[in-house]
Amino acid sequence: MSKSMKRVIRALEAAGIDPQIKELGQARTAQQAADGVGCELDQIAKSIIFAGVDSGEALLFLTAGGNRVDDAKASAVAGEALTKADAALIRAQTGFAIGGVAPVGHLNPIRAWIDPRLLEFDEIWAAAGTPHHVFALKSAVLPEISGAKPADFTA
Repeated sequence: MSKSMKRVIRALEAAGIDPQIKELGQARTAQQAADGVGCELDQIAKSIIFAGVDSGEALLFLTAGGNRVDDAKASAVAGEALTKADAALIRAQTGFAIGGVAPVGHLNPIRAWIDPRLLEFDEIWAAAGTPHHVFALKSAVLPEISGAKPADFTA
């Protein structure tokens, strides 16, 4: 088991969640992940990371699988211009590789927002620290355990 997945499991257990990790074969897209677990596309919580132009920090936008982040809306929500985060910044701040960024278990604190569409489902699925593993949880719990604030940032 990877160190990244162990951090996610520890964070979930600390929040009182019994993590049930599911291994997926090929899951390069949200649709592939949804197909792999047998849920709707929008039940997949995508972790989209931007870099704040002023702060230089990685910023996390948890987005429903079928939605896209609108750059202008996301910048307004973050209170600063955003740019694409590179793999080095994502790894340094979160401890995760691109494709496996979980909503919890980050190495460093991260400002985060959640797409209200995710909160419309009882259960959602998110990356478990690797590009091939996911876990399910009650959507209402995600803002609490991730520190993500609901906001309108999708196209």
